[in-house]
Amino acid sequence: MIPQGPKLGNHPSRFRLEGTPVITVMLGSMATALPVVVSSPVMPPFGLLLLLSWRLLRPELWQAWIALPLGLFDDVMSGQPLGSAMFLWTITLIGIDSTERQLYWRDYWQDWLIAAAAIIFCLSGGLLFARLTGGGGTMMLIAPQILWSVLLYPFVARQCAWLDRWRIMA
Repeated sequence: MIPQGPKLGNHPSRFRLEGTPVITVMLGSMATALPVVVSSPVMPPFGLLLLLSWRLLRPELWQAWIALPLGLFDDVMSGQPLGSAMFLWTITLIGIDSTERQLYWRDYWQDWLIAAAAIIFCLSGGLLFARLTGGGGTMMLIAPQILWSVLLYPFVARQCAWLDRWRIMA
């Protein structure tokens, strides 16, 4: 038999439409549980990168409140103080919402600049939360993580675009 593509009138399931972005962000947050041994934080926060990619790719997909449960899951998986990602991710999504109201259109470079600012804000805020709860470190300690995260964002956004095409196919 010859495999056929999607038929007219078929729609993807609701779980596929709404669950794919949430599951990918959760899988990205679980990447911090991989057994990678390093002396300083260099692994990008994939949960944050996926959250930003989905939000900038599909602004209508999520409200700002989605950052609360996803941030809680990230806090639990990463070992950060509870509430840090919840707070920082929510503030980031609110900031992106307010920025989008002022822009009539966005292009690739503006998305990358918005994501870079959000990455710097969230990682610096995470360092501040860690310091407040007894952790240590300087900004120079997380500079490689910030650099890797900003440089990796276009690749993650491209993967989200590929997943989005799969997500909406019937």
